[in-house]
Order: sequence, then structure tokens, then C-alpha cells
Amino acid sequence: MKIPFTKLTGSGNDFILIDHRRPFLPEAGLSELIRKICAHRLSTGADGVILIEPPSQPHKADFRWRLFNADGSPAEMSGNGGRCAARFAYLKGIAKKAMVFETPAGLIQAEVTDDQVSIRFTDPTDFRWNVAVPIDGTTREGHFINTGVPHLVYLVPDVDTVDLLTLGRKSRHHELFQPAGTNVNFIQTLDPHRLRIRTYERGVEDE
Repeated sequence: MKIPFTKLTGSGNDFILIDHRRPFLPEAGLSELIRKICAHRLSTGADGVILIEPPSQPHKADFRWRLFNADGSPAEMSGNGGRCAARFAYLKGIAKKAMVFETPAGLIQAEVTDDQVSIRFTDPTDFRWNVAVPIDGTTREGHFINTGVPHLVYLVPDVDTVDLLTLGRKSRHHELFQPAGTNVNFIQTLDPHRLRIRTYERGVEDE
């Protein structure tokens, strides 16, 4: 099967976008197909696949998306993925510059301005301040919030010195955040107006 697709990147996250308004990919084996085509250095390579489909609420949304992580697992929401989906939908004439699309996390508003896209997340939930996270005999303090997908946030003095893969992986799978697991963000405050951030992403299982 030849599958027409577009590849976009948002702030370093890359996604494969497929116009699936007329479904043609079989559900059986879909996760395995996504794992294969997302494999970096072996295939097209991407952090995830986004299928653009007809909305279930056409009076409220321009389209519906289905987002899959690189490991084939479904995901509710991605900020960078949402921006890529909005630009794809605008370029394909699926939606106007200002649009709304359906996700498992809720309705997402987006607006395209030239080659930039801004989105409004759903209201955050499940905020937990000062969460004690014991890892390898050391207890680290983090903060938890769900912005459509779960995030554990560590405030650190220097994001460049963080052992992101080790600490990110162990935090992502920590018993405190099961069964869904969590994304893990390491944030450094540069000044009152600027942050630096590095992220261990659930489903991508890498930075």
C-alpha cells in the first residue's frame, strides 16, 4: 500500500500527518505499522503519527485527530502535535486559519498565522505541588499537572547537566504515576520571562 503523508516538525517534535477523512488504514495491525514507520534511521522516522479524520461533532469542530506515539500507543494530546495538525489542516483546506479540532483530551482551539501556529490547551487538571519522588535512594521534589496529558515537572539549576534519559525514564515509569505513566519536564529559570526546558516524552521514550 502506498500511503500519502506529510511530515511536519513543531519545536523539535516531528510527526507524520495522514489525511484519513476517508479511512483506508486497517485497524488491525495499525499499532505495529506505526512503530515501523516511526523508527528513526530505519524508516520515515517520527515521534508520532497523526490521523486527520471527520469530526464526530461537525457543528463544534473542523476535524478529529487520532494521535499515536512512536511506540504505537494512542495519546490524548500533544502541544507540538496539535500545532502540526492545525497547520496541516489549513494547508490542505480542511480548516480555516482559526479552527477547533477534537482530541480525547477535549476540543482544542488553534490559529495559523503565516508559518506559526498557536493553540489553546484544555484547562489543566490534577495539579499536585511538591510531589516527593523517591528514585535510587534519593527523593526528588517535582510538581505534577495534566494538560491533556500528564506531566511531572522538575525545577533544576541547569538543564544541560541533567541525566535526562536515566532520570526521565525512571520518573516516567514511577509507581506514583501508574498506570498511565507521565511525561517528565526539566525546567531551568533563566530570568522572569524566559525558561529552558528539556522533556522526556512518554511514548517516544526519549528526549
